[in-house]
Amino acid sequence: MKKKLLNSILIATLAIFGLSNKVNAQTISCGYNYSLVVCNSNTAMSMGSNSDGQLGDNSGSAYSNVPVQVSGLPGVIAIAGGDAHSVALKSNNTVWTWGAGYNGELGNGTNSVSLVPLQVISLSAITAVAAGGYFCLALQSNGTIKGWGHNGFGEIGDGTTTDSNVPVQSGTLTGITEIAAGYQHALALKNNGTVQAWGANASGELGLGTNSTVINPTQISTLTGITGIAAGATHSLFLKNNGTVWACGFNTDGELGDGTNTDANVPVQVIGLSGMTAVAAGRTVSIALKNDGTVWAWGKNLDGELGDGTNINSNVPVQVSSLTGITAIASSESFSLALRNDGVVWVWGKNNYGQFGNGTFTNSNVPLQPSGLCPVLLAVNEITEHSNVSVFPNPANGVFSVLVNSPANDARLEIYNSMGALVYQQNKVSIHNNINLSNQANGLYLIKVLSGDKNVGCQKLIKE
Repeated sequence: MKKKLLNSILIATLAIFGLSNKVNAQTISCGYNYSLVVCNSNTAMSMGSNSDGQLGDNSGSAYSNVPVQVSGLPGVIAIAGGDAHSVALKSNNTVWTWGAGYNGELGNGTNSVSLVPLQVISLSAITAVAAGGYFCLALQSNGTIKGWGHNGFGEIGDGTTTDSNVPVQSGTLTGITEIAAGYQHALALKNNGTVQAWGANASGELGLGTNSTVINPTQISTLTGITGIAAGATHSLFLKNNGTVWACGFNTDGELGDGTNTDANVPVQVIGLSGMTAVAAGRTVSIALKNDGTVWAWGKNLDGELGDGTNINSNVPVQVSSLTGITAIASSESFSLALRNDGVVWVWGKNNYGQFGNGTFTNSNVPLQPSGLCPVLLAVNEITEHSNVSVFPNPANGVFSVLVNSPANDARLEIYNSMGALVYQQNKVSIHNNINLSNQANGLYLIKVLSGDKNVGCQKLIKE
């Protein structure tokens, strides 16, 4: 029997990518009233609600207000939390799930609960994962998507409304570089900067100009130049290549950030934001990361979700207090996480199940640190293996050269920002390649040269 759908949300996941089993961006995530992190040892820890085993520690306890170890899960490079299920990507590109499986969200051919991670069947070459309310998505290295779990609103994108407890193809999508899963809707970013959307749409969260459910991935015609996406409970966020943020969907609490409290079924611009590099969406709150390492939030603030030291809603962005040097963000039902450039995690908002991991159940309207949490894997780590790729100059102001030793005929060049979004792609690679990223924000970028599915080499670039 299916678990009753709750009027709640999980996180819309951050973008991730894998490289040489070392590089990723989705190292922090929020589920519904629980938190997940990837340690720099490539293990995982969790804290908060454990009603269906979503913490993965095999304890059977109802909750934990201190961090606990996810059992038997080495080699983790990315993680995501849903309503009461969790999903992890390992360095061998396999996917593992645990927690509630009532709707098939564990993807292992059953509809049961698991207190420990289990491998999702028939998946390989996966580069990103996302967890929705009661469903999951996985991005394959060939740019296609697999989905499984609850599908009553078409959220797994296979053109039906039938649940699936094994992965199925999500439409005919190709060229996908990023995925995001909301409560009952999903988003996919293509390598040409356009966005596909599907699933529930009662508040206009798909941005298609209607409020009708859509069971097949459909392009949002008004959006171009998109570099990042996030899906909340019933709203969506879009980051453009000029550093602005756009939003659509439910807006009663101001989560669209356009200065109104009126729903919008087409994307509207969030007021006053520029230089943004990442977005995350919770149930009724939105947050964005700026290129100076600060974090901005808007929407509901009853439990301190905005982190600005107040409990007053805001329909325009306000700065989260005291946060600097932030490299990654995540948001959920009524709380958010931020990862600093030294591997330290900060958390604020609602703490009713101990999702802060600080030994209390006390909410906070300013960021706090969990107690006893491992140093968290940073968005982009040092790459130490030999590389056939070099970059000059580095740092650069946006114009630079990529030198490739003996490139293969099928070699291609890809550049990702520090949150895992593909910002540049070149399908023909020569020994000397001139690149211009002047239209991108300053920060850290990863340059990959691939031949088929094999990594030829990689380098970091600092754009100043």
